[in-house]
Amino acid sequence: MSLLSLGYVGSANAQALGHKLEISHLTGDFYVYTTYQKYGDQLFPSNSMYLVTKAGAVLFDVPWDSTQFQPLLDSIAIKHHQKVVLCLATHYHEDRTGALEFYKQKGIKTYTTRQTDLLSQQHKEHRAQYLMDGDTTFTIGQYTFQTYYAGAGHSADNIVVWFPKEKILYGGCLIKSVEAKDLGNLSDAHVGAWAKTIKKIQHKFPKPKYIITGHQDWTDTRSMEHTLYLIKQYQRKQQ
Repeated sequence: MSLLSLGYVGSANAQALGHKLEISHLTGDFYVYTTYQKYGDQLFPSNSMYLVTKAGAVLFDVPWDSTQFQPLLDSIAIKHHQKVVLCLATHYHEDRTGALEFYKQKGIKTYTTRQTDLLSQQHKEHRAQYLMDGDTTFTIGQYTFQTYYAGAGHSADNIVVWFPKEKILYGGCLIKSVEAKDLGNLSDAHVGAWAKTIKKIQHKFPKPKYIITGHQDWTDTRSMEHTLYLIKQYQRKQQ
């Protein structure tokens, strides 16, 4: 199990189901969903996202809590009268890939990069049915989005997802929440490359309207700047 940045998130306009699954409206057909895992005596949040299109719903990463794999699908069906047709995981850690095989069995197309798949094999994590060899553009229903690999950071394989029309950056665990006090779990991190990776994303996707972080509060768009600050802080302590 991979713990990245840890803390509690309370989202406005959230549909909370006993602090197991929270669904928050982001904008238009975009929704952020948060699930929890116990660490010590506390519950800690993991943020993911879904998009409702005319061709079905798309998941970006998966619930961290395995008891919420099916309830998420049920919630989307009840709330939007749509089935989930695709799930894309942004790196190999359990909080991103843990439901891939479950969703594959439900007939949902699952995707990761080939690099993520290799790491998933090595670390005995769940694997996707379809592999991306590089940055990939998807058009599902009326929406288009693209994946982007800028380099290593939180993990060697972490990618982001960009929605050009809406200017939404789904950053996952590569981008730290402004609530984060440190870089979190560094067992797979490449701290020396992390800042360069963030700066490449800032250059490629300037002025996003929304940035979704993998953990903690995702409503503050200063999260990339805060990530750079945390990297500098960590590097100073190592000197």
